[in-house]
Amino acid sequence: MKKIFLLSILVSICFISTSCFAQEQEIESVEILVEQGGSVNKQDRQEQVQVSENQQEEKQEEEKPQVEQISADQAKGMHLTIYAAASQFHKTRTNDLLDNTEMNAVVIDIKEIDGDISVKDVAGGVTYSKSVPSVLPYLKAVKEKGMYAIARIVVFRDNVMPRKRPELAVKNPDGSLWQDRKQLTWLNPYKQGAVDYILELAEKTADMGFDEIQFDYIRFPSDGNTKNCRYGVEHSSTTASAKIVDFLKQAKERLAPKGVKVSIDVFGLTTTEKTDMGIGQKIVEMTEQVDYVSPMIYPSHYNNGEYGIPNPNKEPYRTVYIALQGAKKRIPVEKLRPWLQDFSMKGVPYGPAEVRAQIQACYDCGVKTWLLWNAACKYTKGGLKSKKDQYSYTKTSDEKIKELLKYKDPNASMQTRANNVNKPANNGAVKKPAGTSANKTTKPAQKPATNTVKKSTKTVTKK
Repeated sequence: MKKIFLLSILVSICFISTSCFAQEQEIESVEILVEQGGSVNKQDRQEQVQVSENQQEEKQEEEKPQVEQISADQAKGMHLTIYAAASQFHKTRTNDLLDNTEMNAVVIDIKEIDGDISVKDVAGGVTYSKSVPSVLPYLKAVKEKGMYAIARIVVFRDNVMPRKRPELAVKNPDGSLWQDRKQLTWLNPYKQGAVDYILELAEKTADMGFDEIQFDYIRFPSDGNTKNCRYGVEHSSTTASAKIVDFLKQAKERLAPKGVKVSIDVFGLTTTEKTDMGIGQKIVEMTEQVDYVSPMIYPSHYNNGEYGIPNPNKEPYRTVYIALQGAKKRIPVEKLRPWLQDFSMKGVPYGPAEVRAQIQACYDCGVKTWLLWNAACKYTKGGLKSKKDQYSYTKTSDEKIKELLKYKDPNASMQTRANNVNKPANNGAVKKPAGTSANKTTKPAQKPATNTVKKSTKTVTKK
């Protein structure tokens, strides 16, 4: 016991000696600093502590295991509103998909059709809104997982900027702001100021750390009284498609130096339609300027009888397969990344089987990257493969494909719309394609909606 007692005393003496020595060294350092004309105060000490903490954080970051980043050609993604990306409830669900299924990419709204943005200092901040949450925290979390991050920017359909800057808007003959059937205004694609606004936003978004910028509504208006649209210049199918391509050329020039990919969303029928469909979208010419093209080939958006299918919404495999086969004849398959349907519409419920059927159709067409759309950002986990089985897709046999297509020629009726698109009116406004519907809710239209309609469930719900 006496030995233990003596040992404890010895340890205490050593500890006290060490502490005293450290204090002496600190005092000596301070004295030297004072002799040299310096000074020591509370702020200096705080700064020293901060530097030390920063060095520790940097060391911890270096010690973190490196996560392999998903590349663009591997992306299997889902759409998220910026509100969903900021909601813990939604993040819990989406993280489950990212962690446990083949899902490895997200498409996050930076600018929707309402026009409000969370990015500051764009066009003088006239469209900045405090009510729109920042995407940065979720983007950081997604990138730490190694996932692929795409920023979706709605281009010309905009309900804020045209009201702030009327000179950039599509107008009525009387000079007032033209509005579509949803009473939403549109930016004028012919106005360079409108183009510069969108591209400035794209540049600042790229600087946040996104891997890709995706442009949606990259087109002229189709819903509403388009014969009243005035652009201030001669307008025709030729000038319209040329202006859309010019926008993409400028985007490529400004975004390529930042190392980000550029992609576009287009109407589903552009995969088989040779005209611009009255909205300026010619998929072949547009594809030349971008890295990826995402046709919205939702089966629910095709007219009954399209592609020779009685009800495309009830035959997801057949609809997606035929649409992609048409696209492959016109653009490089490696640039195809279609939007697929993960929502129910027109009384046809969609679940795991319907989602899997569309994905399988992609693989059977040689398309290995795809995106899922659901307006409520609620996705069907049962329609996805697990992480460990994500590379287990195999091509369906030719015999089975023939059976699934019901022995129909996949090339049949692909160009039936080419001769039905209206010619430009006398005033230079391009009429909308026959059969176009303005329906953008989950309520079925009176007439079957066509794939010339923008994502019908694409409503923005702030959560």
